[in-house]
Amino acid sequence: MIAMPGPTSRRLLAPAALILAALWISGCDDNRAPEPVQRGKIETIRAGTLTVGSEIPYEPFEFRRGGRYVGFDVDVVRQLGKQLGLDVRSVKTSFEASLRQLAQDRFDMVASAVPITADRKGTVAFSDPYLPADQSLMVRKGSAIGSVDDLKGRVVAAQLGTGGADYARDKTDAKTVRTFDLIDDAYQALEAGQVDAVIHDFAVLNYAQQRRPQLSVVQVMPTGDQYGFAFAKHSDALRGAVNEALGKLKKDGTYAEIYRRWFGADPPKRILE
Repeated sequence: MIAMPGPTSRRLLAPAALILAALWISGCDDNRAPEPVQRGKIETIRAGTLTVGSEIPYEPFEFRRGGRYVGFDVDVVRQLGKQLGLDVRSVKTSFEASLRQLAQDRFDMVASAVPITADRKGTVAFSDPYLPADQSLMVRKGSAIGSVDDLKGRVVAAQLGTGGADYARDKTDAKTVRTFDLIDDAYQALEAGQVDAVIHDFAVLNYAQQRRPQLSVVQVMPTGDQYGFAFAKHSDALRGAVNEALGKLKKDGTYAEIYRRWFGADPPKRILE
């Protein structure tokens, strides 16, 4: 098992019927009252509410536990909402559709472990990075596959529209890359022997291997990519306020506390700088 690396990713005119949202209740027990970010009035789809698009389930970033939404992104966004004086509501969506729907003014922000890429910057704007987004390789325990060099002629699974799918196609000699709408479906295909390996974000696979004893992460492939929260291009005021609030969470230790809760290690120093 590879351990999580330690220190070394307006007014919007949308019909109410499109906002099929549920209140985001996170597992964060921090009840401290933060000092609000001091900025001009922030305009959102719903006055006083930050409507956030997320792929659910997507452990450990956002998923349901005991009828509640929990996860790393959930906790961070909840704290951002406190800083901004906004309630937080989530809109369940697929990862593949989330940025397109954001550009169509379906929600104010996407928080779904979205790696910042040049292509995506053509459609949406991003916050400051909040987490590294390296790729990794998962196999069944006992597999002869120990690295991406062993994937020649193999069938590799990845999630549709992700960096893992791009990596599998562009940087391996896999015979076939099978894509799935949900990463959980890729895990199940691997457990069933229908594919030989899964390539996906390390933070996600590292969390999954702790809950799926048949599977193991055998390689981490550094990419230099990082996650960001995504915004519509015309949302400069909201994005600036979120960046300011995120900076405060990193500075006052709240971010590090959330990171340790979900990843069991201190956050990388480059994220806190």
